[in-house]
Amino acid sequence: MDRAQKEKLVDELGQIFESSGVVVVAHYAGLTVAEMQDLRARMREAGGSVRVAKNKLAKIALEGKPCESIGDLLTGMTVLSYSEDPVAAAKVVDGFAKENDKLVILGGAMGDTALDPAGVKSVAAMPSREELIASIVGCIGAPASNIAGAIGAPASNIASILSTIEERAEAA
Repeated sequence: MDRAQKEKLVDELGQIFESSGVVVVAHYAGLTVAEMQDLRARMREAGGSVRVAKNKLAKIALEGKPCESIGDLLTGMTVLSYSEDPVAAAKVVDGFAKENDKLVILGGAMGDTALDPAGVKSVAAMPSREELIASIVGCIGAPASNIAGAIGAPASNIASILSTIEERAEAA
């Protein structure tokens, strides 16, 4: 890798650190290629990405960024998982780490807040952006459906009363 490629990689990593809602750092020693591809596929489905980069270049890219504190975590074979959604990457990495003990979560960052492994697990337990939106829409939509049911109820009640009266008149 020549100097120009390294500079380009540092710029790309810098943009990742600036624009990501969450960055999770983990050791991946012992993962097979298939397991790493599985992690990448899961992350892609969730709207995130996985990146393996040289620790030294990642530390250079972190300089002056809000999540600069994760530089201490970059030792050994590390993988960076990130997403714009502040929960997605943490959720995927935490789920993958539960299934595969070779992936060890070291910590991460959410904006300028450093996260330890327990913090990453806490973030992973939070509902995702889509789940929150669905919950809010459900809360907003529930009163409307209740009103529609209340408006339609008297008409159905009147119809059933009329049919009962009609049945009694025919029986008599």
